[in-house]
Amino acid sequence: MAITDKIYVKNHRQLSSQLETSIPRGAFSGATLDLLFQGNGLEKLDEATREKVLEFAEDFLDCDCNANPYCGCPEEKFLVYLLELREEGHSPEAIVDVMSADYMVYAYSGDVLSFLDQAVRTLEAVESLADVEGDDEARRRAAAAIADLSG
Repeated sequence: MAITDKIYVKNHRQLSSQLETSIPRGAFSGATLDLLFQGNGLEKLDEATREKVLEFAEDFLDCDCNANPYCGCPEEKFLVYLLELREEGHSPEAIVDVMSADYMVYAYSGDVLSFLDQAVRTLEAVESLADVEGDDEARRRAAAAIADLSG
């Protein structure tokens, strides 16, 4: 299961109540993406919540794909966001705190840790393959990314 399947809308019941419609807990579920992409009823949200929801939509749903928001770009952008937070030195617990503050979404820190661990394992495989192929530049880039993610 992808980490984006484990990203949840914070206070989703409160949001459902304000929007007067049921929304799923998953931030990247189809119904949630529809709601954010189309913007229906967002004027019903209190100002602080609306601001966070719109920031999420601007940062992750903005692409030129014909299939937007189902093109995979929102999920890919969110993965990059998580990796950048880790590269800044945030622990999994701190990453959860930052994403909650930035976008009113959350995950369990264990899920974030698993995602980061898998990213490091993937980079280690890339590093090994680059070494076998004699691609020193790719090997160095993978090693640097591993160092950034490992802290």
